[in-house]
Amino acid sequence: MTDASSSLSACPACVAAPAAEASARQAEARARALDGARIILSVPGAHCAACIGTIERDLEAMPGVRSVRLNLTLKRLSVHADEGIEAATVATRLEKLGYDAHELDPGTLSMTETDRQGRDLLMRMAVAGFSMMNVMLLSVAVWAGATDATRDLFHLVSALIAVPTVAFSGQPFFRSAFRALRAGRLNMDGPIALALILTVAISLYETLHSGHHAYFEAVVMLTFFLLIGRYLDYRARALARSAAQELAALEVPRATRLRDGIETTVPVAELAVGDLVLVRPGGRVPVDGVVMSGQSEIDRSLLTGETLPAFAGEGAVLCAGEVNLTGPLSVRVTAAGKDSSLHRMADLVAMAEASRNKYTTLADKAARAYAPTIPLLSLGAFLAWLWISGGDLRLAVNIAVATLIITCPCALGLAVPAVVTAASGRLFRKGLLIKDGTALERLAEVDTVVFDKTGTLTLGTPDPTNLDDHPEAAACIALALAQGSGHPLAQALAKGLSGRGLRPARLEAMQEVPGYGIEAQWQGHKVRLGRAAWVGAEALDSTAAYLAIGNERRAFTFADRLRPGAEELVAALHKQGKQVILISGDVPAAVRDMADRLGIADWQAEALPQEKAARIEALHAAGHKVLMVGDGLNDTVALAAAHVSISPASALDAARAASDVVLLGRDIAPVAYALTMSRTATRRIRENFWQSGIYNAVFVPIALFGLVTPLIAAAVMSLSSITVALNALRLK
Repeated sequence: MTDASSSLSACPACVAAPAAEASARQAEARARALDGARIILSVPGAHCAACIGTIERDLEAMPGVRSVRLNLTLKRLSVHADEGIEAATVATRLEKLGYDAHELDPGTLSMTETDRQGRDLLMRMAVAGFSMMNVMLLSVAVWAGATDATRDLFHLVSALIAVPTVAFSGQPFFRSAFRALRAGRLNMDGPIALALILTVAISLYETLHSGHHAYFEAVVMLTFFLLIGRYLDYRARALARSAAQELAALEVPRATRLRDGIETTVPVAELAVGDLVLVRPGGRVPVDGVVMSGQSEIDRSLLTGETLPAFAGEGAVLCAGEVNLTGPLSVRVTAAGKDSSLHRMADLVAMAEASRNKYTTLADKAARAYAPTIPLLSLGAFLAWLWISGGDLRLAVNIAVATLIITCPCALGLAVPAVVTAASGRLFRKGLLIKDGTALERLAEVDTVVFDKTGTLTLGTPDPTNLDDHPEAAACIALALAQGSGHPLAQALAKGLSGRGLRPARLEAMQEVPGYGIEAQWQGHKVRLGRAAWVGAEALDSTAAYLAIGNERRAFTFADRLRPGAEELVAALHKQGKQVILISGDVPAAVRDMADRLGIADWQAEALPQEKAARIEALHAAGHKVLMVGDGLNDTVALAAAHVSISPASALDAARAASDVVLLGRDIAPVAYALTMSRTATRRIRENFWQSGIYNAVFVPIALFGLVTPLIAAAVMSLSSITVALNALRLK
C-alpha cells in the first residue's frame, strides 16, 4: 500500500527531471568530500523535478545537514549530516512535506551503485567511431587512385590508427571469446574475435608487402557496429538490479535496545534472541518479536497488502518491516538480522530471480546453432583454396577472411537490441519503462495475468464514500477528531471533510488512545472516533471509522479508489483471451468487491507473500506463462517468481527492482498495449533472424567462390546490419 503522496505522479515539472538530476549529481560529488553520517532513504512518492527541489531545499535548511541528493530514477535520497542527525528525524520531516520515507542500509546498497560497464562500452564505441572516420578518409585517397609509395604510406598510417583501436575497442569481444574457450565452448564472440584478428593480420601483411588492398577501414567499421549492438543490449539490461539486495536494504539497520531501563541505539546485527527493543510510533519494526508492553496499531500493508491497520497489544506477534502507527511498544526479540522474516523473504526473491534468469532468449538459441559453423566454414574455405591455388597462401587467407567477415554475426547481434530499443522507446512514450532486454520476449508468451489489489489495481488510498449521509454538526466533530490522529483512515476522512468546506468543531481534552482511536469532550459530551467495539457501534462488513457522540453512533465508510484505466485493462485482457487472476493480502470482503467490480472471476484474499509465489509456481507447473502486476513488499517474491512482471513507479524499491517493466504514470491501461507491442516486437526479432539467414544463404557462397574481397565483405555485412536496424525502426 502506498500513501496519498506517492500516487500524485503527474506534474508539468517532470519534463525537467534529467536536468535537475544533473545538478543533483554535483551535490553528491561535494558530499563525498564531507565527513559525517550518511543516511539513505527510499522516497517512493518522489516523481519529478519539483519533488527534487522541494525535498532538497527543505532538508538543506535543517541544522546539521551538510548535503542532500535525491536520485529521481532510483527514488533514493542520500543525506550527509552530523553524527547527531538520525534517519527517523529526516523521515519525519519528509512526512510533513507529504512524502513517505523508509530508511535503507547504505552498506547493502553500495554494490549496486556503479555503472562501469556502460561507461566502458560507451568509451570504446566512441574511440572506434572516431577512428573509423579517420581511417575512411585515408581509404578514400587509396580508392581515388593512390599508388605505390603513396598507397603504402596511407596503408601504414591507417594501420597506426586501426591496430590500437581494435586492440582497445575490441576487448569486450576478445575477453568474452577467451573466457568461452577456456571453459571449452564457443560463443557468438568467438567468430567476432577471430574475424577482427584475421582481418588486422591480413591487412598488416598486405601493408608490409606493398599489397594493393588493406582492410583497416573494414575492421574498424566492424568493431564500431558490433559495439553499437553490445551497448544497446547493455542499456536494455542495465536497470535490472537485484531485487534481493533492494529488499535486504529495507531491513532497519539500527534499533533501540532496552536494558535496565536504559535506551541504547545499536545495529540490528548485534541484537540477540531475548533482547528487548523499543519501537516508537512512526517507526518500522526492526525484528521479529512479541509485544511485551504497550498498545498500538500496526500497518502491515507493505508486507501483506492489508489496508486496515491491525491492533497490537501485549502478546501480539510482530514481523520485521511492519510500521508502528500510534503508540510505543516494547518488543521481545524472537528473530533478528538474517533470521528475520524480511530477510527470509529476500532469500526467496533471490531464489526466484535465479530461476527466472534461466530463460533462453531467441538470440541465445540462434547463437547456439550459428556460432560453431562460422569458424568451421572459414577454415574449410582456407584449406580448399590453399589446395585449389596450389599453395597460394595470400589468396587462401583473403577468401577465408572474406568468408569470416560475411558470416560474422553482426546483424544477428543487432537483431534483438535494435528491436528492444525501438519497442522500448514506443512503450516509454506510453508510460512503460522496459528494464530487462528479455522482458519483451517473455511478455509475448504470457497467457495469464495475476494482479495485486492495493496500490496496483487501486491507488492504495482510502476514499470516504458516505460523507453526504451525515449531518453537518456530526461531520464537523468527526473532522476535528480526525485532524488530531495520524491513522490512515482518519487522515483520509479529514481530507474528505475539509474538501467540502467544513470547519472543525471546538473540542476539549483531546487524546489518542493507541490501538483504538481518538476521543475528546464536546459541549459536555464525550465524543470518540475509532474502532467499532471501542465506540460501542456494530461493525460493518466494509472498511469504516466509527463516530460516537453521546449515545449517537455513526459510521464513515471507505473504499479504495480504482487506479485509472483498471477497468479498461481487465476488459482488454479478457478480449485478448488472457486468464485474469486477483490475489491480495487484503480481507475477503474488499477483494471480493474489487473482483466483482472488474469482472474477475478468479480471486484469492488474505494471501501471504509465500502463498502468492506458490500460486504462480503452480500456474507455471501447469504450463501457463504468468505476468504478475504488483507494488508492495508482499508482492516482491511473486514478482520475481513470475515469467515476467510489472510494478508501478510508486512501488517500493524492492518491488520495482524485482519487476521487468515499470509503469511510470497512474494509468494502468498501457499494460494491455505492452502485451500487444511485445508480440509485434518478437515478430520483428524473428524477421531479423530470417533476414540474417537469407543474407548468409546468398552471400556466403559468393564469398566461398572467392568473388569478394574482405573490404566488399565488410560493406555487405554493414548493409545487412543497417537493414536489420531499419526493420526494427518499423516499430516506431
